[in-house]
Amino acid sequence: MTFASVADRDAIEAEMPWAARDVPATLYAQLQRTAEAFPDRPAVSFQLFSGPGDTAETLSWRVLKDKTTQAANLFRSLGVGETDVIAYVLPNCNETVFTLLGGAVAGIVTPINPLLEPEQIAAILRETEAKVVVTLKAFPKTDVAQKVAEACRHAPQVNYVLEVDLNRYLSPPKSWIVPFLRPKVTAKRHADVLCFARELAKQPTTLTFADGAEDRVAAYFHTGGTTGMPKVARHRYSGMLYNGWLGSTLLFSEEDNIICPLPLFHVFAAHVILMSALCSGAHVVLPTPAGYRGEGVIGNFWKLCERWKISFIITVPTAVSALMQQKPDADISSVKVAFSGSAPMPLELFRRFETACGVTVCEGYGLTEATCLVSVNPPEGVKKVGSIGIPFPYTHVKIVKQTAEGPRECACDEVGEICVSNPGVFSGATYTEIDKNRDLFHEGIFLRTGDLGRMDADGYLWITGRAKDLIIRGGHNIDPAEIEEALLVHPAVAFAGAIGQPDAHAGELPCAYVELVAGAEVTEDELMKHARVHIHERAAFPKHMTILPELPKTAVGKIFKPELRMQAITRVYNGALEQAGLSARVVSVVDDRKRGLIALVERNGADAEAVGHCLGAFTRPWDWAEEEVALTRASA
Repeated sequence: MTFASVADRDAIEAEMPWAARDVPATLYAQLQRTAEAFPDRPAVSFQLFSGPGDTAETLSWRVLKDKTTQAANLFRSLGVGETDVIAYVLPNCNETVFTLLGGAVAGIVTPINPLLEPEQIAAILRETEAKVVVTLKAFPKTDVAQKVAEACRHAPQVNYVLEVDLNRYLSPPKSWIVPFLRPKVTAKRHADVLCFARELAKQPTTLTFADGAEDRVAAYFHTGGTTGMPKVARHRYSGMLYNGWLGSTLLFSEEDNIICPLPLFHVFAAHVILMSALCSGAHVVLPTPAGYRGEGVIGNFWKLCERWKISFIITVPTAVSALMQQKPDADISSVKVAFSGSAPMPLELFRRFETACGVTVCEGYGLTEATCLVSVNPPEGVKKVGSIGIPFPYTHVKIVKQTAEGPRECACDEVGEICVSNPGVFSGATYTEIDKNRDLFHEGIFLRTGDLGRMDADGYLWITGRAKDLIIRGGHNIDPAEIEEALLVHPAVAFAGAIGQPDAHAGELPCAYVELVAGAEVTEDELMKHARVHIHERAAFPKHMTILPELPKTAVGKIFKPELRMQAITRVYNGALEQAGLSARVVSVVDDRKRGLIALVERNGADAEAVGHCLGAFTRPWDWAEEEVALTRASA
């Protein structure tokens, strides 16, 4: 099917209602269908190391189906039913794939970010009431096993820990050395610790239980995770397979090879990519356990694309920025498109990447609460850079403004909150905590995303800001409340406000503004040190601290964060201009009705192209101050 415009989207929807589509009711039924259609084609490949000639393990669709079946049988043998939870705290590897799939077949699978601290892992284990945890056996250069052991001490309902040993991916003599270098796990665990591979091998390759014929909750995904108790979103088979159907119908076939260096604890990799492969028969390549963070992955990326004859690249803006430092040194003629998500991409980065690599970039938009996909700049259609594209088929979007008379739908190009309804939205019961679902839906079915945006006359969505205050650092959600609460512990701090300041690489970085108690004295450096002690996650450490005589506040005493964002944009943009040796300066930041916060820049004799190149690296827009003045006079 062609998906190049709103007209194409509407034609697909008009052809048949979603409920009548030929989509299996369960994940296992879809896996069986794909394994029967393409039994010997590659399903997933994993490399422990990043070299284009390094050893890789490839599983065919037949083998992946068998491994998934064994995993599901194993979990059932450990007492897991349809409503019980299997958590995994794993980096990327083949075991992660069939743990995810097998967990969703046997019960409810819960991926957990292995970069989280033990307290946060324990909080998710308790909130989901996980009975089984799959994680790494102690391995050199990683502390995942130690963190999970500590987390399980504080999650008494965990009965079993299954350990995956990455040593099996090594060859002698390296594999002989690992047992002597394994770090010790000192935390005492109440759960039984078993070898995942050994227990898996005991299981048959046919299901020992009946696969349910109805839609049900099959996954829990945590959102953010920088506070002690992250929200946990429920995902049903229908939402997971809807994401897969979109990929298989509009993008991928069994002939495609997809390189996905993103983590399988995130919905982008787990639902958008893996489910698309599951529905289409495409081949997913996972380079190193840490993906883009893995040693040598960025440096070898284009050679890896040549090795695997990659047709689709899955990426995020921070990775694109890093890849720009590497000239394509391989044959990448097989690459069709790079899909970027998780955070907005700066216009300058978009242009430079397409020019340097000859690869088209398509930006998409999704969120964990909607089982991910919402919209995309269509690969075959017009790409409005800076927008998040056209809503997918069977995804309906309303832009809603809250007024004194109640919520109302916005007109074309009017900014309001983006609200989404599609097969991935679990209306009324998105979060496991019932209280978190209060006021989460518009008209009962449209998920309130917390993102502010508008829809233009061509049906393209544009994000202009966030109703919620999350800081998005390279696609990683950071709750500003943790930063603020940590700073308020300090006796000299009266008020604290944390926001995301613009960053050319990560999109945003956390920064903090504080107002001191009357008569108190403390330096910004001292507050930075205090923050590093009291903030649990490294990603949330503020990169900048400013003490103000008084924080801007609303009439009811709430900290007015748009003013703080204006200050941060001015400081960061002027710093970048100064570092680039340009005399241009931001003279003000205004809140535009369509585009959100815009920096107004006086040229001061600076080269216009150089200024554009410098500020184009950031996601927030800017304009010439002279043009703004001219527009103001013209409108008057």
